[in-house]
Formats: sequence, C-alpha cells, structure tokens
Amino acid sequence: MKKSVEQGLTNLYLEWCNEKPVKIEPLPAHGSYRQYYRIFSEERTAIGAFNEDRAENIAFLTFSKHFYDKSLPVPEIYGQNLNANVYLEQDLGDITLFSFLSDIREKEGFSNTIIKVYEKTIRFLPRFQIQAGKSINYKLCYPRHSFDKQSMLWDLNYFKYYFLKLAQISFDEQKLEDDFLKFTKYLLSAERDFFLYRDFQSRNVMLMDKSPYFIDYQGGRKGALQYDIASLLYDAKADIPNDIRLHLLEKYIKEVQKYIKIDRNQFLEFYYGYVFIRLMQALGAYGFRGFYERKTHFLRSVPYAIQNLEYLLNHVQLPVRISELTRAWSTLIQSTRLRQLGNVELKVTVRIQSFSYKRGIPWDEKGHGGGFVFDCRALPNPGRLPQYVDLTGTDDAVISYLKQKEDVKTFLHNVYRIIEQVVENYRKRNFTDLMVAFGCTGGQHRSVYCANQLHTFLKGKYDVDIEVRHRELEMK
Repeated sequence: MKKSVEQGLTNLYLEWCNEKPVKIEPLPAHGSYRQYYRIFSEERTAIGAFNEDRAENIAFLTFSKHFYDKSLPVPEIYGQNLNANVYLEQDLGDITLFSFLSDIREKEGFSNTIIKVYEKTIRFLPRFQIQAGKSINYKLCYPRHSFDKQSMLWDLNYFKYYFLKLAQISFDEQKLEDDFLKFTKYLLSAERDFFLYRDFQSRNVMLMDKSPYFIDYQGGRKGALQYDIASLLYDAKADIPNDIRLHLLEKYIKEVQKYIKIDRNQFLEFYYGYVFIRLMQALGAYGFRGFYERKTHFLRSVPYAIQNLEYLLNHVQLPVRISELTRAWSTLIQSTRLRQLGNVELKVTVRIQSFSYKRGIPWDEKGHGGGFVFDCRALPNPGRLPQYVDLTGTDDAVISYLKQKEDVKTFLHNVYRIIEQVVENYRKRNFTDLMVAFGCTGGQHRSVYCANQLHTFLKGKYDVDIEVRHRELEMK
C-alpha cells in the first residue's frame, strides 16, 4: 500500500512541476485517518494526501477550489487522482495557530501578539460562512448537506457513548434522549443558511508570516454562524482566557455585521447553545480516541474541556429545560479523575477581595459558591485613630501600624495555612478558581491590608494567577 501511495503522489508531483521528488516524508497523524506526506524536489515542496474516503476527498477538493477562486487563503490544489485516493496541495509549512500561541504564551502569556493573530483569523470567518457560502455546492457536503437534526443527534450520541459511558458517568438514558431532542429543537430554531466550517479550531489554521491560512473544511455543510466561532473560542487546549474570548466574540459580531444584519442579543442566545454542543462533540472525540482507541494523548484535552464546561454552567442560562443533560454536565465538572487525565496541570486563579460589611459580602460572580470569607473586624482598627482616618491599607503608615500588631500577625498566619492547604489541593485536582474575601467595618484599612498581604504571600510561593480587587476603594 505504501509503495502504491508514494507512486501515485510521485506521478502527481511530476505532472505539477515536471520535477521528480527526491524525498517523500510522512507527516505525523493527528485526529483523522488521512495520511499526509511532505514531498521534496530540488526546487520546491508540496503536501501529498492519501484518503480512502472518496466522498470526503471530493468535498475537500471542491471546497478548496471554490474558496481559492474566492481569494480566500486556503491551500492551492496542484493535482488530484480520485481513483488512486491521492491529491497534491500547497505546502503551508508547519506552524499552526495552536503551536504559535503555545510558543508565545510560554514566553509572554496570552499576549497582544496572540490576540492580534486571532483577530486576523476571525476576520476571514464570515467570508467563508457568508460570502463564499452563498455559491458553494452543498450537494457535495460530507457526510450530510447541513448541520441538521440528524447531524446534531449523531454528535450528542457520540458524546453519550464515547465519553459519558466510557468515563463511567451515570445517567437516565431515556431522560437524556428526551433532553437531546429538546436541545436539538432549540438549536434548529437559529438561522442556519450559512457555510458551517465544522472544525474551525487552532490546529486547522496555518500561519505563514503570521498570516492565517485555512485547512480541514471537508466536513463543512450548511448551518448556523454561531457554531464555528464557538469552535474557535472554546478550543479546549488553546485555553483562551474568558475576557479575551468575550473580546474576540465582539470582534466577530462586528465583522459579521459588515456582510449581513444580525440581532446581537438573539445571536448570543443561540451562541452559547452551540458552544455546548461543540463542547460535547469534542468530548466525544476525545473519548473515542483516548478511552476507546487508547491514544491517550487525546485525553490531555479533557481537563481543559471540563474547565470550559464549568465556566459555562456557572455563567450561562440556556432558554430550554434539559435537566438530565445538565445533571450529567454537573457530574463531569465534579470529577477529580477527569480533571487529572493526561497529567495536565491547569493554573489556579485566586481572586482576592476586600470589602465593607456595611455593603454586604461580595457576590461570587464565578458562581461556585465556595471559597473563604475572613472577618477582620476583631483586629486592631487604624480607622479609629485620627492620623489614619483618611488613609487606606495601601498606605505605608497603615501598613507599618498593622505589621506591628501581634493579633494581625497571628490572624494572617492562620489565613496563610488555610489557603496554602486549599491551593495545593486545587493544584493536585486541577480545580482552577478560588475566591478569598476579607471584610472589615469600612472596607478601607484592615481588609485591604490583609488582602494585599495574602497576594504577596501567594505570589512568592506559588505559580498561580492572582486577581486583587478592593471593592470599597473602587467607590472613592
């Protein structure tokens, strides 16, 4: 088989450039059964592909030519032989959006450098979905012409059988099936007259000179706009921070509005529904490849997907009652075992706040309902002394005063021991969010000082993200 594939690719290469290949190098396999090769001659390179699924090949080759004719950045097709299941395409290099963000993030975090490339990527998405989607031949879509009820149920059952069952998550099968039907009915009420790329994620965006090129759209079909932007922004291992997700989503909405009018609120209502179904499709794929096929590297994405699911459950209220599906999701996010798959280490975020009891205990906007609230009102109060009344816990004089008090030292020592224990436990179990609040009478002196001291302590001991907010000082 290998010799016949290489001969077929050699013939296409000769037809394309009239040069004989000097080397044909297999490329690493990823999430598909297609086989890719980099083909070298003295002057140039190309990518050869072998895929025994003829219908999928026809979809990819037809879409590629259509997008290329529309001046979209996709690989140029150099040659094809459908009878031999091979084709030849432009070599776009080895840098994917995912590998780029992983490299940059290690050096400088999720920086503006990464955000700018994501913004470039997003600008092209409506051109695929709306401009090129108007004239595409949907009859060639593989395996169905649209992301319809049948397609959705395939994805949901994929999630049920290859993730929930293999992860040993219990559920009532009939109630879950009933929820699947209600959920698909809701999603199908969105406008779905656009090209749905289907796998619009960071590994399917190639970068040449930091400009995006797009691959792997052979599963494209007619569907809703929301699905593809959900795929990109909730791409599990890309692990995009939530504030940046929201920024990029707004960029996308503005870009779409250059082509068509959309109701922003209605778009967002359906958007989160499509985020959920995409997340379930991805978990089904991780389960199939990881649990079933024993390709354990796929399981490294599961903790990130569980983290995304937790965020959604704490922030999104879908306008459809799906209690059994919601119960299954809730069971997933409570599973320490799933959070620890693949030896992934997610970063803990500790959110520290100071506040005044006069205005009530802070609301946990993450929705976990956990964390700690420490009452500082039993500590010596500098606010009762005239020289400190107009100062805060950030001022040197107040800091010096509180540092000298043994009661404050003992209080903070005990706080540190409690928070140390929890942070270490969260890191082991891949739980990612902890809220710690300090309250005093006015929210100006003791609570502010203690919050800042905890920040300094944690920063010096752990590699965690820390957010500090002084609620009452923000009001001044």
